[in-house]
Amino acid sequence: MKLISYNVNGIRAALNKGFAEWLQEEKPDIIGIQELKAHENQVDTSIFKDMGYELYWFPAEKKGYSGVGIFSKIKPKNVNYGMGLEKYDSEGRLIRADFEDFSFISAYFPSGTTGDIRQDFKYEFLDDIYGYMQDLRKEYPNLILSGDYNICHKPIDIHNPISN
Repeated sequence: MKLISYNVNGIRAALNKGFAEWLQEEKPDIIGIQELKAHENQVDTSIFKDMGYELYWFPAEKKGYSGVGIFSKIKPKNVNYGMGLEKYDSEGRLIRADFEDFSFISAYFPSGTTGDIRQDFKYEFLDDIYGYMQDLRKEYPNLILSGDYNICHKPIDIHNPISN
């Protein structure tokens, strides 16, 4: 089974840059996507469906912001949208698909780079997702957490550390 996590930084922009062709070449069974920055009705999804993917989108309420998704060739038993905490769910931060032997999560962690308030929000998210995962492990011991963690250990971990 091939699993991939990908921050597309806007699904519409990614499609213009060859994302569909890349996906066709890589052929993951499941892909967790971060930063969709679009609602499903804003994108021609037929290209993904034609590749055999079921699409599960969890966009942010604010248009053009955040949002996560899971595209899967394997039908999940259940899909859960969000963590049940409005402050994160309104930003489309986490989606989970439960399969027979595992649970797959696509998460977009807050960056905390825009000031103290958002940094505190990020720390709260880290605490809350830890609790969410601990509770979830009781029912689904095989958890896969894919996503953009927005944590860089060293400058080399940033795609372009000079412009960032």
